[in-house]
Amino acid sequence: MDNLPIFLTVRDRVVLVDGGGSVAARRVERAASAHAIVHVFDPEPGDDLKAIIAANPTSVQFEPRLPKREDVADCIVVYGASEDETRDGALYEWSREFKVLCNIADVTDKCDFITPSIVDRSPVVVAISTGGAAPVIARTLRARFETMLPPAYGRLAAFVGGFRDRIAAAIPNGRERRHFWERMIDGAVSDLYLAGDTEAAVVQFDRDLQQAAGHQGTPMGEVYLVGAGPGDPDLLTFRALRLMQRADVVLYDRLIGDDVLNLVRRDAERIHVGKRPNDHTMGQAEISALMVQLARQGNRVLRLKGGDPFIFGRGGEEIEVLAEAGIPVKVVPGITAAAGCGAYAGIPLTHRDHAQSCLFITAHGKDGVLDLDWNAVIRPAQTVAVYMGLSSLSRLIDGFAARGVSMDTDVAVIENGTRPNQRVLTGRLGDIVGQVERNAFQSPSMIIIGSVVRLRATLAAGAGGAVEEPHAMSLVPGKNWKTRE
Repeated sequence: MDNLPIFLTVRDRVVLVDGGGSVAARRVERAASAHAIVHVFDPEPGDDLKAIIAANPTSVQFEPRLPKREDVADCIVVYGASEDETRDGALYEWSREFKVLCNIADVTDKCDFITPSIVDRSPVVVAISTGGAAPVIARTLRARFETMLPPAYGRLAAFVGGFRDRIAAAIPNGRERRHFWERMIDGAVSDLYLAGDTEAAVVQFDRDLQQAAGHQGTPMGEVYLVGAGPGDPDLLTFRALRLMQRADVVLYDRLIGDDVLNLVRRDAERIHVGKRPNDHTMGQAEISALMVQLARQGNRVLRLKGGDPFIFGRGGEEIEVLAEAGIPVKVVPGITAAAGCGAYAGIPLTHRDHAQSCLFITAHGKDGVLDLDWNAVIRPAQTVAVYMGLSSLSRLIDGFAARGVSMDTDVAVIENGTRPNQRVLTGRLGDIVGQVERNAFQSPSMIIIGSVVRLRATLAAGAGGAVEEPHAMSLVPGKNWKTRE
């Protein structure tokens, strides 16, 4: 982030705008709407600016001349919108002298701040900026937010904001007060108000506040067991995002990337409980005990897990401990690694001509031992998706070989699946270990075994996010496997 996002209070402060065109007009209009005292300078103002000046006779003061040095002295913000280099340069130098925030339109190195695109649902305001890199993107996003954020939400914010003092007096505990606000915004009070029944909304608020005030102390918290998917934050569910914004504390695994973790509420406490092979930051029993402890302290605890919590994520073990302790739990499934990695690599897990079933297995048993039901694994017309199998790949392939499986069987290894740094190797059971070693593949990696891998060459181009690697193995229909140089 190259700029610090702030909302600056300019009410009854002087904002200077130099210029007479449409750019200046927009600056004047925005400053006037924020209740600033706007001083505008230009010898020949355009029609847009004249209209805005006429519409704001008390807040906008117009001078049909160029600004002078002394005009800048008492300002809080100065806008240069004349598009005249000499004129803008003088204004910028005066702003330096008087230590006034300055923005010269379309001159990045003469801007103390950036004017964002605005979605105004006062008192709700959304500001969107690309740091000056791509203003068109900011305008496009603004248009989308305009359709997503109904005008009624501004009125709702003003309505519930009128209860701030009463809520603060009735619920002195900061965390419990925030929880009450969240319940009010997501619950019956907001529903009634948005439906147009303000009187019923007030009655409901009074009832809810009285109940909350009568239950002071340390209420039981709850746990959100959320699957974060294989890595791409776009694969999170809406429910996951909603609960991530409610949490007081988040316990997250090592596979949770910064792009996902940044979507958690900013002031939530973050605790890394990630586990690597043979290097556990915190054991499973400790993690479960910590969740119980934090919930009993009244926290909303987010347990954020890569993939899906119930597919080799030990979510079932955590649920058992929480249930025994009487802790309420909400479970949000996530896209499991096999589905996400396969899709982004252009490899379908099932296909009418190749596989009518898919088996998910892990190369790690309870004690780290590879212990598989080989009769279930080795079946015709089946795809096998192997989780956490990279370190055991040689032993896994030895197991296939010992049971007569052809070493020409197709296999793919997908490193960092669904992420920008995804890499894909495709080959045969007989040569994949060498490919992995030469290309220095590391965990997390998903292994997919079966003839569906042959479809990658055809489907990868249409798979969202699929990344072609310069030395990845790729099947050419009707020919032998070869390395693409």
